[in-house]
Amino acid sequence: MWPCITIFRPLLLKLRSRYAFSKDTQLTLVSPSKLIFRPSASCTGVGKKWTRPTGYDTGLKTYNSLTKQKEPLVLAKEGIATCSYVRFDIIQRVLSRVFGINVIHVMVITDIDDKIIRRALENSISPTVLARMYEEEFKNDMLALKVLPPAVYLRVTENIPQIVAFIEGIIRNEHAYATKQGDVYFDIGSIGDRYGKLMGARDAVGEPGDTEKRDSRDFALWKASKPQEPSWESPWGKGRPGWHIECSTIASSVFGSQLDIHSGGVDLAFPHHENEIAQCEAYHQCGQWGNYFLHSGHLHLKGSAEKMSKSLNNYISIKDFLESYSANEFRMFCLLTKYRSAIDYSDASLNEAQSSLATITAFTHDAQAYMRGQLQCQAVQEGALWERLAETKANVVRALADDFDTPRVVNAIMSLVYHGNRHLQPVTKPDRSPRSPAVFGAFLTYIREVFDVLGVDLLDRKEAHSVDSSGTLENVVEQLARFRSDVRAFALSVEDTPPGEPAHASPRQRSEKLPLLKACDTLRKDLASMGVHIRDRGPNSTWEISQKRPAGQDKK
Repeated sequence: MWPCITIFRPLLLKLRSRYAFSKDTQLTLVSPSKLIFRPSASCTGVGKKWTRPTGYDTGLKTYNSLTKQKEPLVLAKEGIATCSYVRFDIIQRVLSRVFGINVIHVMVITDIDDKIIRRALENSISPTVLARMYEEEFKNDMLALKVLPPAVYLRVTENIPQIVAFIEGIIRNEHAYATKQGDVYFDIGSIGDRYGKLMGARDAVGEPGDTEKRDSRDFALWKASKPQEPSWESPWGKGRPGWHIECSTIASSVFGSQLDIHSGGVDLAFPHHENEIAQCEAYHQCGQWGNYFLHSGHLHLKGSAEKMSKSLNNYISIKDFLESYSANEFRMFCLLTKYRSAIDYSDASLNEAQSSLATITAFTHDAQAYMRGQLQCQAVQEGALWERLAETKANVVRALADDFDTPRVVNAIMSLVYHGNRHLQPVTKPDRSPRSPAVFGAFLTYIREVFDVLGVDLLDRKEAHSVDSSGTLENVVEQLARFRSDVRAFALSVEDTPPGEPAHASPRQRSEKLPLLKACDTLRKDLASMGVHIRDRGPNSTWEISQKRPAGQDKK
């Protein structure tokens, strides 16, 4: 199996991410003893009421699942947040590249749980080996999707002592209890009405065999060992961690007692994030462990209300997806929808992403042709274009500061491209009006910078390097296109006629040159099938190389 693009985590391998934000330019991952967090000062809030944190106001607003509305984003000098995969990878890039917030990313790998154990037994393989296999596949898929890697990976099985100590702390604070069987459960009743900050109070159905639970909502912090299961020593006997305790423990051991931003899929809000809040506030004895909770929407098949997932068998793996679409196209697909919204996965929605990228690529090549003098246009209204560029820059920053509104950013860029294209209409006869190449250079530079921030590589550096790192291919195409242009210009030319004779080409001259024009057209069509596109613009021609897909994969 492969990690699927639907929820960005494998069936058998769950990963969580932890980030620290700071305005310091040299912030690095440090040990807990060196972080400047003080639980008495940083753990705030009472009951379910949200308390606006004190600290650095970023100037951004973000939708907070705790308050169900947009709130000003205020960070401590050195805070903590969590993010995961493509949609939150975009947020990480925006925070660091646009708003100057340094991001330290630590990813927690759940490499032991019920599903891993069950699948390992089915396949007669060690749970550790199975987890490592899926971990490596996950890392490769994230690399293929151009997701920024974390500073460090922390596996749950390598942090068992810290987890045991965290559970002991919750028990000391009288918010958890051990059973005779050696299980440890969180005591929901001990925190009163503070449980349910994200989703409100909900009923929970107990697992079979957990008759010693005080409340059906109580959840496992430690599970007593069973035959054929991996186990570790603990004060309650051999066993293994529960799912929810892992992220809380490692986040606290690395970053301290409070989170600035916690993020994840909306499907994890309950019970996972709800239980994380309960655990951490019980351990740190505070009323507000996380200041902001950001949740991304599900990915749905078009026309279906169900999210895509392996359990529903309605998913597509990242490996299969990338055989038909590129990482750039998938990221643009994500950018066209707000991170909080559900996305409909369909050919139509992905075609929209492809079309947007194709429009930007076409504008790029036209603007470059104009700058080289290969594209002749009427006089450009340079002042209006500079004003349009300045307006776009301001609109992009405002959109990103307003809950990371990437659809507005894409719309602003596409509007800029539209206005640029209006000035790049070719003319057959140049009027020798002044040219304005600099403004188009500024357009291209800015567009590339914006999409580079968002993780879309308009230069396709990786693909270009894999094709030909020395640039030989581009040089060959340039020479071929230039030779074709010369032949085509000769075929279209009208020879000078002697005085007294009609000033037009004779039928014989036209018929002699017709094969040359047909040969030029044939070459253009043949090269297009190989990913080299030549555009004839009057007597001149421009060309571009596009990434070619295997036959039969353009339409599915």
